[in-house]
Amino acid sequence: MRFWVGAYAPDAGSAEGIGLLQAGDLDSPGASGPLGMVGTAVAAPGSASWIVAHPALDLLYGALEADGTVQAYRRTAETRLTAVGAPVEAGAAVCHVAVAPDASHLVASCWGDGRVVRIDLDAAGRPSSPRIAAEAHDPYASEPGTEAVSTGARVSGAVVPDLAAAARALRDAAGAEFGHLIPAYDEVPETDAESEEAAAGERVSRAHQAIFLPGGLLATTDMGLDLVRFWRSGASGLRLVHEVAMPRGSGPRHGLWHPSGHLYVVTELSREVFVLAADVAGRWSIVSGQSLVGTLDGDTAAELCAGRDGATLYAGVRGSDTVGVLSVRGAGEALQLTALAETGTHWPRHHVVVDDTLLVAGQLADEVVSLPLDARTGIPGRVRHRTPSPSPTRLLPVR
Repeated sequence: MRFWVGAYAPDAGSAEGIGLLQAGDLDSPGASGPLGMVGTAVAAPGSASWIVAHPALDLLYGALEADGTVQAYRRTAETRLTAVGAPVEAGAAVCHVAVAPDASHLVASCWGDGRVVRIDLDAAGRPSSPRIAAEAHDPYASEPGTEAVSTGARVSGAVVPDLAAAARALRDAAGAEFGHLIPAYDEVPETDAESEEAAAGERVSRAHQAIFLPGGLLATTDMGLDLVRFWRSGASGLRLVHEVAMPRGSGPRHGLWHPSGHLYVVTELSREVFVLAADVAGRWSIVSGQSLVGTLDGDTAAELCAGRDGATLYAGVRGSDTVGVLSVRGAGEALQLTALAETGTHWPRHHVVVDDTLLVAGQLADEVVSLPLDARTGIPGRVRHRTPSPSPTRLLPVR
């Protein structure tokens, strides 16, 4: 099985562009076998940190984060992609793109300036005509001068070492000749909690993801203003119909639609997973939440995905480099944390489940690893395979 690999280019990482990963045998539907990078499918110096496939055509769309644009790519050979047309302007630090199920448009989310942008797609899948949606407004603006607080748990059942301090001490002890062999646990990218705006007490819009829901509804997350916003799409662009204020300082990052009708949202800063549901009138609200207990102050949650049967969720945590395993309870309205497992790599930016295997993109370790999943509990075991992969940020199965 193969995966397109979104990654950071030298402006923020070390990749040349979008890579291609081989997991196990080429014709195998699973990903439990040895890993290996096939190579770079296309150069993307603007950092294609997120990529998504067209639902029907052999096209990919990349969020070129450093350039603030969205670029289309066509598959021109088994292992090659070619840019199609000119990049389309989206906004500062565009970090996510999602394609509508009917392929009429895509939606780009911009971390740098908070923009949510609808971009039309023609019959050939070419993007054009970006329309910026209504900007987000701080739901907590009526409380001037108050500090943002996290609602996440701060309790751990074990004493966990300071990996950054340990890395620095080991590097000093190893000296110049061998210091480069110590994992760079003390080198981490800036998060929103560490940004200049956050340090000054400012709350700034940070759009991070768009999720297409059944019935033509769209949900977007804004981790800077703690919002999940709901939209309808029309000829003139996106129309805001409703929004949910998440706990202040939680930082909603990524969401996942569940067949039960619930929307699960992982919060980057407070490291929780919330369950959102709509009432009979279509109004959404938070119905429950589960903290990723055992994570550390300074950790940041990243990706959220479901297991193959939808009964288990996996929430990646950067810093302590773990993954929270959550069981879906009742009719989907509740979650229970069943384990906090080690990923075996550094800075797990993105992960996917393929049958009995969890694949994890270790952004700062410059590698992709695979872990077996227990058939009964769904809990990951120790790393089974790993392969070098420069600055990986997104794993997308090749159709």
